[in-house]
Amino acid sequence: MKAKNLSDYLSLRYKIILTPEEDGWGAVIPDLPGCVGGGDTIQEALEMLDDAKQGWFESALAHGDVIPEPRETRV
Repeated sequence: MKAKNLSDYLSLRYKIILTPEEDGWGAVIPDLPGCVGGGDTIQEALEMLDDAKQGWFESALAHGDVIPEPRETRV
């Protein structure tokens, strides 16, 4: 099995939770501990989260950390 690289992980679809906050919006990827973003608008929060996600993967890959696959959640 070939090891995944950064672009492989960035292409996976992780669950995102958006929450309204006093000064805008918060965004988090529950499967990636500490991967959070925020902004004045939903769009800004998602853009910040995308940046955080890329940094999260880059750090994990550089340190040899385990990167969890997205969990399947169905309602």
